[in-house]
Amino acid sequence: MPSLFTLNMTRLRAWPLLGLLLLAAGGRGTTGEERKPNFVLIMVDDLGIGDVGCYGNDTIRTPNIDRLASEGVRLSQHIAAAPLCTPSRSAFMTGRYPLRSGMAGAGRSRVLLFLGGSGGLLSSETTFAKRLQQQGYSTGLVGKWHLGLNCEHRGDHCHHPNTHGFDYYYGIPFTLHNDCEPGEDSVVMTDLQQTLRNMTVMLGIGLFTLVCIHVLGLVEISLWVLVLLFLLSALATAVWYVPFNFLSTWNCVLMRNQDVVEQPVRLETLPQRLLGEAKHFIQRNANRPFLLFFSLAHIHTPLFKNPKFAGKSQHGRYGDNMEELDWMIGEITDTVDSLGLAGDTLMYFTSDHGGHLEDADDAVGQKGGWNGIYRGGKAMGGWEGGIRVPGIFRWPGKLKAGRVVDEPTSLMDLYPTLTHLARDSRPDRPLDGYNLMPLLQGKEQRSEHEFMFHYCGVYLNAARWHPPDSDSIYKVHFFTPNFSPPGAIGCYDGKVCPCSGKHVTYHDPPLMFNLLHDPSESRPLTPDAEPRHAEVLAQLSKAVESHQKTFNNGQTSQNSGGIPNQMTWDKILWRPWLQPCCGTFPFCGCREEQTAAI
Repeated sequence: MPSLFTLNMTRLRAWPLLGLLLLAAGGRGTTGEERKPNFVLIMVDDLGIGDVGCYGNDTIRTPNIDRLASEGVRLSQHIAAAPLCTPSRSAFMTGRYPLRSGMAGAGRSRVLLFLGGSGGLLSSETTFAKRLQQQGYSTGLVGKWHLGLNCEHRGDHCHHPNTHGFDYYYGIPFTLHNDCEPGEDSVVMTDLQQTLRNMTVMLGIGLFTLVCIHVLGLVEISLWVLVLLFLLSALATAVWYVPFNFLSTWNCVLMRNQDVVEQPVRLETLPQRLLGEAKHFIQRNANRPFLLFFSLAHIHTPLFKNPKFAGKSQHGRYGDNMEELDWMIGEITDTVDSLGLAGDTLMYFTSDHGGHLEDADDAVGQKGGWNGIYRGGKAMGGWEGGIRVPGIFRWPGKLKAGRVVDEPTSLMDLYPTLTHLARDSRPDRPLDGYNLMPLLQGKEQRSEHEFMFHYCGVYLNAARWHPPDSDSIYKVHFFTPNFSPPGAIGCYDGKVCPCSGKHVTYHDPPLMFNLLHDPSESRPLTPDAEPRHAEVLAQLSKAVESHQKTFNNGQTSQNSGGIPNQMTWDKILWRPWLQPCCGTFPFCGCREEQTAAI
């Protein structure tokens, strides 16, 4: 019979084993407390809501996106805070209108144009990634950022994803654009490029002519005049032409955390590398709560040319890219499922805004997306086609499969939804989004978004009201962009619609639509045809006034509440001392394999 001493020693030796068993039973690193859910957020760039099968497309094959919808909840009125990348993504990350974080432009440019500019999402801003990181989550961003990089010098990374709560970053810190693809036409301030090019040529011709006249002795010309013309010509070339001429090097950069690993980025293998990094992040963090934001380079131009998908769709290269995109989403879903994480993981699929209707050429055909029945598109203010986006949530065992929510929701709702699910109850600043879980789970039937506001840059462009006593959704436009020529689908080929002055038409009274009966915004309501016309205008007037009071003690909505505007020309334009570079500036250049081997 064992002695009491032997029994006690046996119990002591058993405690470590018992602890390990309890640790395993608790679910990959938790003891007693229920495991916090993982989050896989997938955002596509420039995807039109009409490009997806479960939103009505029957000519582009999107079985993997459709599977997410059939196994989860699909939102039919999911709204972006802006019809352009930078402001929409800042609102998505912070849960607040972009104006509040200084990420809305007052002038012609409403997105960041150069990776070497100083504007971006301020480090003082709070993102959902930062909140979850503080809750013990492993956080990663793979893909597009487009919210700035440096502030005062190369390498300070004040706007970098690592500064905003992402432990790991791999991707393009700017955006995909035509300058990254040899042979494509530039899209960055093309008219200004042409003006500066003409100015440089004219100065050069003028200088050459005057030198010839001076040498031939036809007219006596002061040496100082020649020197001045030479300096002006050199200045125009060095300060303006050089940044534009080298856009493929300056803006087309691939980074791993804070290191540039490829410059310029090779587009032919970029999608596969982004997909591989996203899958590896999930695999590395399978045993702990994680947040992955997979921000795809698709479906922005230039379109990819993967031979595996080339010519397989009914819609040219754009359709091929859509089907490649869908395949990538299937790979991410299979990765989650194969690791046994489906029941622990909330997956979300969306686009940053609507498709770019104006983007097309004779060689490729349509290069931008289709927004279905909705009017307008990317960069066209508050028209539905530019801001209504797919919204799909999948969480087996937590969300009923196949549900459709027909209530207004917003990309800004992700922030409070994620912090709620991560059980983060710490005080926060006022948000413009709401926790979506009651709607997604069917516990609530009405959205908390009674009013929503739509901006064109810093200007309040439109607003909607979902009356508590009705299923109607009334929307008014205070001004609309002028399409050119009249009757066209956009403002002018390849550009973005301006938000003020002669480029817009102001409406008094505002244009009014009932989206319940007229989602395509084709039949403006009149006082004679709509009994609630006066009431709608009165309610929205009060709502706009209250909304504007939330900015800087009641100042107009053109003021961002004391936050320095990050979209001014002095912050957007290229500065050589801010330009990220692998190698010695300005001789930047490297390939990822070379960097990895060092």
